[in-house]
Amino acid sequence: MGCRTAASWMMSLGWLCSVSAMASQEQVLFDSIIAQAQQLAEAPYQAPEATLPEALQSLDYDGYRQIRFDPERAYWKDESPFSLQLFHSGFLFQTPITLNVLDGETLSPLAFTKQDFTYDGAASELLEHDLSGSGHAGFRLHYPINDPDYADEFAVFLGASYFRLVGQGQAYGLSTRGLAIDTASERGEEFPAFREFWLVKPEQDDESVTLMALLDSPSLSGAYRITLTPGEQTEAEVEAELFARSDVAKLGVAPLTSMFTFGESTAQRPDDFRPQVHDSDGLLVHTGQDEWIWRPLQNPSALRISAFMDHDPQGFGLMQRERHFDRYLDLEAHYHRRPSQWVEPIGDWGEGHVELVEIPTPDETHDNIVAYWVADAPLKAGDSRRLHYRTYTLNTQPEQHALGRVIRTRQGSAAVPGEADSASADQRQLVVDFMGGPLETLAEEVVPELDISVLDGEAQLPQVKRLPDHGWRATFRLPSDRPSDIRLRLTHDGEPLTESWNYVWYPDA
Repeated sequence: MGCRTAASWMMSLGWLCSVSAMASQEQVLFDSIIAQAQQLAEAPYQAPEATLPEALQSLDYDGYRQIRFDPERAYWKDESPFSLQLFHSGFLFQTPITLNVLDGETLSPLAFTKQDFTYDGAASELLEHDLSGSGHAGFRLHYPINDPDYADEFAVFLGASYFRLVGQGQAYGLSTRGLAIDTASERGEEFPAFREFWLVKPEQDDESVTLMALLDSPSLSGAYRITLTPGEQTEAEVEAELFARSDVAKLGVAPLTSMFTFGESTAQRPDDFRPQVHDSDGLLVHTGQDEWIWRPLQNPSALRISAFMDHDPQGFGLMQRERHFDRYLDLEAHYHRRPSQWVEPIGDWGEGHVELVEIPTPDETHDNIVAYWVADAPLKAGDSRRLHYRTYTLNTQPEQHALGRVIRTRQGSAAVPGEADSASADQRQLVVDFMGGPLETLAEEVVPELDISVLDGEAQLPQVKRLPDHGWRATFRLPSDRPSDIRLRLTHDGEPLTESWNYVWYPDA
């Protein structure tokens, strides 16, 4: 019996039939977007036409800030716990996107209207212009994640394929992207962009919202389905079908983009009253071999690219472990509330590597950290590839991480204070502190072993020392005049007690 005749059935069966119909309608729509992406990739790339009215093309920063979406006109706010607000085109956002809404079985465009916005100050002059071809720059989604009576902003899609997520008690920090292509390569990075979105209108009792998107760039096209679930850990489940228009030299999957200016291990600190400035302080990788690797981030003097080879990775993320105000002392940026974000593959990702890119930056206004997965299998012209993963915000660590973790990385001169011509003056002292996990219950008489290795070198004076509150410190020295790639962890009876700390010392750091 079809859904249209289910009214004579039991109420529960009618509800199930309705849900099935909606799911089927969503799948039909997604299949059509996949077909559209494939068709796009079979033709030469065409950049979007410049349709933005001149008044918006010439809008400056101050003028753009004076345009605001009117919260009273938020879409869905009286019909669902979710609500939708829109971003105006103009200033940096010169290429409008197309928005559509799937409401049950009805698919309709979400057209631009001036009535959705307020235009203050100099921006009020825009009301004298015809803005009918403006479109939108992006959108944001709201849901009550902190207070049941207030719909908080938890996701924003704005610019290229960028989107950002926040969970309970968090403030926006790092960004997510649909794809990264040829990041930090000699040929120059390519920035794919979401050109069109289809938002599925949520029902009154929904705890998730689904959107679909068409992505396009000179090298490829793709169809995306993203299911967002806001909460303590706001999650995005991402499904994508990619179609290559030309060979892609480096395809970065599930890219995370962040900022690190300086931190506790920075040797040459800027003249700043704040002890640390960063959206993320380290890369965490959970390998297919069940090893947890922690790499503290750096603001290098030159471009640095690191690869963590793996097979079928279990996850990776850019983390903000330092979560106390007194570690930043910043009342405006609230770096202690910036979320960590974790990526978990769904299915086997095969051979490849997690790539970390660290770019020099003079200050915190530039994102200079990128991490993503790169498969060994090339993506050639005419090829297709399916992606499936979940990514979510965190305040602590992924639940699977039960080992002791690095809480502090410090470094400095190994010279003996007060000793002229100290024999160790040409060495660097590094200190790594661990806490948590099995270290909390380690018997008093047990002293962990230090498992340490240095690529093309040897650590001098490696030691393990007890810290207060069940913590342990690993110390060692290195020559300060040459690069060193170090990996260490604490073990007992051959089993790891902690994650693996991995660090690269550069003489010019």
